[in-house]
Amino acid sequence: MFQKGLKGIVAVQTSISSVEGEKGELRYRGILVSEVIEGKSFEQAAYFLWHGHYASKEELASLTERLNAYRQLPDYLMAIARTLPKETSLMDGIRTLISAYQHAEFKELAIQQQAIALTAVLPVMTALLYRLNTGQEFVAPRSDLGHTANYLWMINGQVPTHAQTEALETYLNLTMEHGMNASTFASRVTISTESDLSAAIVSALGTMKGPLHGGAPSGVLELLDEIQSPEKIKPVVERKLARGEKIMGFGHRVYRTEDPRSILLREKCRQLQQDDPWLNLAVIAENEITQLLNERKPGRALHTNVEFYAAAIMRSIQMPPELFTPTFSIARIVGWTAHAIEQQQDNVIFRPQSEYIGN
Repeated sequence: MFQKGLKGIVAVQTSISSVEGEKGELRYRGILVSEVIEGKSFEQAAYFLWHGHYASKEELASLTERLNAYRQLPDYLMAIARTLPKETSLMDGIRTLISAYQHAEFKELAIQQQAIALTAVLPVMTALLYRLNTGQEFVAPRSDLGHTANYLWMINGQVPTHAQTEALETYLNLTMEHGMNASTFASRVTISTESDLSAAIVSALGTMKGPLHGGAPSGVLELLDEIQSPEKIKPVVERKLARGEKIMGFGHRVYRTEDPRSILLREKCRQLQQDDPWLNLAVIAENEITQLLNERKPGRALHTNVEFYAAAIMRSIQMPPELFTPTFSIARIVGWTAHAIEQQQDNVIFRPQSEYIGN
């Protein structure tokens, strides 16, 4: 049977996550994502995805210690980063550094420990390349900051506020995993050849780079930039609809109801919106745009997707657009590594058939 793009074809059985588009449900390890991440740090959510249970106090302390230890980049990787051309995109640079992260100590680790090491080192690589590309000095990681706060520290050279950390951490926790998406499939295909975990992550990063998958939500940013203030929401959206333009940030390929990640990000934005004009604008804009879409496109049930509030959060913490896809990858590497480990445990190499249609 031929199915273009393998749409609807089941190629993997997994216990890591499930996406129920008709119900609007995302589950990590069988539990609704809202329950998994409630009050949880990045470290706690990652542990749950990797192991299928919440970390004890001792297990969490051990994971935090290992994440801190793996934040240090070897000197040779620092040298490689400094020799890359300035025009190298962040995703290309990250892919290069991950590919080169093959030192003896790393190779001796079990795959579960390699997953922790790669998760720890990806934000450091991202921050290093970003600051080099923008003519700034590298900001060394701090062991007294959690995974999310440390990333923001390395990017900006300032300790983030609690609100900034909480907003970004909610986004990271919600986007760690999302079923058999293109980049996750790429990681499983690579590890199925009995290649190494770094190679699987390089494959995933190359896939994430594509604008049809992990492309930055630039369209949402442009929409919010054009709106600027609540009184301009209706005229801007009506003008776009009259021209037949798509309203970015609304609608999803999988979810037929509201994207559960968007719901949770909206709740976080509402909690923090009084402290930030961009979050306030996003909350107001969603309500008005949804009403306009219901009037102009009845029966379509167009709701916000995760990109809408992700863009608002990124703007609120002053994260430049070139960091959006790398930051998405910093979250999704937890899912990529979880799937690679699962694939290794019951491996069969992926070898689909092709149908010849030439002369």
